[in-house]
Amino acid sequence: MPNTVAIVGAGPVGLTLACELAVAGVDAVVLEKLTQPRTTSPGAGINPAVVELFTQRGIMDLLAQDGFTWNGAHFAQLPLDPTQLPEKRAFNFIVSHMKVEQRLEEFAVAHGARIERGHEVVGLEQSAGGVVVRTRTADGEREFAADYVVACDGTRSTVRAMAGIEFAGVDEPFYGLIGDFAAGPESTLAKNIGVHAHPGLIYSIHPTGPGRIRLTAGQFLNSPADPEAAPTLDELQAWLGPVTGQDLTTGAEPVWFDRWFYVTRQAVQYRSGRVFVAGDAAHVHFPLGGQAVSTGVEDAVNLGWKLAATLHGWAPEGLLDTYHAERHPVGARALLTTHAQAALLHPIGGVDGARAILSDLIKIPEVNAYFVRLAGGTDVHYGAAEGAHPLTGSRAVNATLVTGEGETEVATALRAARGVLLDLSAEPGGYAATAAGWSDRVDTVAAKPTAEIDASAVLLRPDGRVAWAAGADADPSGLDAALRAWFGAPTAA
Repeated sequence: MPNTVAIVGAGPVGLTLACELAVAGVDAVVLEKLTQPRTTSPGAGINPAVVELFTQRGIMDLLAQDGFTWNGAHFAQLPLDPTQLPEKRAFNFIVSHMKVEQRLEEFAVAHGARIERGHEVVGLEQSAGGVVVRTRTADGEREFAADYVVACDGTRSTVRAMAGIEFAGVDEPFYGLIGDFAAGPESTLAKNIGVHAHPGLIYSIHPTGPGRIRLTAGQFLNSPADPEAAPTLDELQAWLGPVTGQDLTTGAEPVWFDRWFYVTRQAVQYRSGRVFVAGDAAHVHFPLGGQAVSTGVEDAVNLGWKLAATLHGWAPEGLLDTYHAERHPVGARALLTTHAQAALLHPIGGVDGARAILSDLIKIPEVNAYFVRLAGGTDVHYGAAEGAHPLTGSRAVNATLVTGEGETEVATALRAARGVLLDLSAEPGGYAATAAGWSDRVDTVAAKPTAEIDASAVLLRPDGRVAWAAGADADPSGLDAALRAWFGAPTAA
């Protein structure tokens, strides 16, 4: 059987995984039910975690023309100031998720991935040697043989159900409507730009492009008569009009219009044999601050290099099991933090005091930094052994590196989806000698010490996470142990 990973779902998470595998030299095929790319996009931005992950592969170079940087952030619609972070981090980037998917697909295909549209998964059979995925197409059924399958097919994942993975949680009563409208400056929408809160109701209005404005409205403890029915403007006005006292869509024409929901669920396990879940197939929560896409995209980046290492034959024992061990707690944390934000939004009259106190606390720099990192997805820290360097388990900052060949950045060193050893010692060479046996999977970059990285050497995994770091007087044997733990046995001389 060829070294192939079948990815079900061509959303941002599935396509990110395809990019990761393709860059790492693994055959990746994406199976998507829709025959054409999406033309509607509830998502309108990516947060710092995603920007940093896309930067380290060069994907942000493609996206730069499609959106713009926004240096604001919020927690439960309370404003934060990301510019006050003491460390170097990316800002939010405003861009339609339709464009994100388009650029990811371009990148994945350019690096060798295959996108098969119009393929609905109808069967899944695992064996000791691999997985066979059966799909239904307009021309009949097809079969795809793969070593592993990754479900990126959303909240109602077919693959997750076929793999027998429980999706535990609750569906809260909620009435959500969202849409983009063609609207000029004289429209009612344009005159109500901003975030608005009423008892039981929240809604926000903001531009998404020239002559286009997005309306997002949600009512707690209420549900539409038929959640599966297509929403109408009359329906919107019937429940939102009496609260706002106006018809918000006067002078506007819908471009697209849809429902959104308050669902809090997580897969009990992220792996069942040769089947993995990622993104909304693994966790779904109240959509606030881009945490859904950031958590899902990092699922893909975390899993991608581990699958590649396994298929290339150098993965240490148990590497694939670290996907659940690292990402399941992060998914649970996303459910917790978004649920906390929802609690600060309803009932709005009953939480005014809590919001006022939290607003005062956010003025404290350390508190602002805590919430900025949480909202941006940059606070994730994987567990490390006792006594490990404080950087271990964190995502490396995109520091500027001064090398013998000139200036570069940490993200640039990670472009090839390989491990990277940054030797920042005053007399480089010793760490490189230790890592020489892993040169087929770990690159060494010698650079001048930098205040942006408080270490004399740093070993980075292909996902940009710090696997090991050294202080001024580090024992080189620690580097050898970290290389073996994350990159397997060294190549024989």
